[in-house]
Amino acid sequence: VQLVESGGGSVQAGGSLRLSCAATGLAYSGVCMAWFRQAPGKEREGVAAVSTVGAGAPYYADSVKGRFTISRDNAKNTVSLQMDSLKPEDTAVYYCAAAPGTNYAQARALSPDTYIHWGQGTQVTVS
Repeated sequence: VQLVESGGGSVQAGGSLRLSCAATGLAYSGVCMAWFRQAPGKEREGVAAVSTVGAGAPYYADSVKGRFTISRDNAKNTVSLQMDSLKPEDTAVYYCAAAPGTNYAQARALSPDTYIHWGQGTQVTVS
């Protein structure tokens, strides 16, 4: 299984970035996916989760609700995170993660232990 993130970078406060994650090696359409982030000196935190088709609406951490949008394209085996109205406190390394064999109720709790496959991360810096 391989998850490869792209789209990170530097942006001014109030700006936007779109992250993408390409997944290979798993039955993608049946797997819950999520984005996490980790800032220097802080624990990894869940940002957003998306279910398999029909299993429930996307879930967002309170800190990003209304500003970030997670989506998936099962035809392309990708999951994206559109980040708008970015704030300096959004600065972190962002990770894509997959939770095969996990139901959405558990996946949306956004516990890192639930997710067994991780990308290498992409840096997002907001100044």
